Amino acid sequence: MSEQKRGIVFDVDGTLWDSCAVVAESWNEWLRANAPEVDPVLTGADMRRVMGLTMTKIGDALFAGLPDERRYAVTEGCCEFEVEYLQDHSGSVYEGVRETLLALKEIAPLYIVSNCQKGYIEVVMKWCGIEDLISDYESFGGTGLLKADNLKLLAERNGLDEAVYIGDTMGDHDSAKEAGMPFIHAAYGFGKMEDPAVPAVQDIRELPDLLTRMFD
Repeated sequence: MSEQKRGIVFDVDGTLWDSCAVVAESWNEWLRANAPEVDPVLTGADMRRVMGLTMTKIGDALFAGLPDERRYAVTEGCCEFEVEYLQDHSGSVYEGVRETLLALKEIAPLYIVSNCQKGYIEVVMKWCGIEDLISDYESFGGTGLLKADNLKLLAERNGLDEAVYIGDTMGDHDSAKEAGMPFIHAAYGFGKMEDPAVPAVQDIRELPDLLTRMFD
C-alpha cells in the first residue's frame, strides 16, 4: 500500500439518512407562522425531489411563484428553522451507519461534503452517532461554493492525495467527477445512476469490502 493520504467522503441525504418527512414538517411549521402567502402543504416527496440541490435552487423549485427576493428570504427562513427543528426531531438513519463508518475509519479518514445549509451536517452527525468519526466536513452553507468546489477545498485542506466520494444522485456523481474523485453510488438512496459502470452498493454495510478492494 502506498504512503498517499487517502480519504472517504460522504454525502448526507440519501447516503447516511433520509430526513425528507421531518424536513417537510419543519418547513410547513415555519411557513404557517411566517409566510401566509404560501400554502404550507409540502410533503416528504416534495423534499425528496429537491434533496441534494443548493438552497437557492431548492427555493427556485418549491417557491417559483414568489418574487426573487421574497423567495430566497422564505427559503432561508425555512432552512434556518429546519436546523433548529432537527435538534429535537431525527430523520431516519440508515441501518448500520455507525458500525460501517467505524470499519471504514480503519481504512482511511472520513469526511462529509453536502450542499446543505450551515449547521445541518452537525445535526446529522449527532443523530447518526458519528461525531467522533468524522475528521472534517464542508457545506454550501459554509462556503457558498458548489459541491465540486467544496470537495476540492476539503481535499486540499486535509492534504488528501486520493479520495472517493459516496453519494446517491447523478449530481453527486458529476460533482465527484469534476473534483477528480472516484464515485460510489449509494443505490439505496434517492437517485438513479445513468452509467451502469459506476460502482454501487445496495446497502451502506457493503462499503467496507468495496473500499478495501478499491484502495488495494
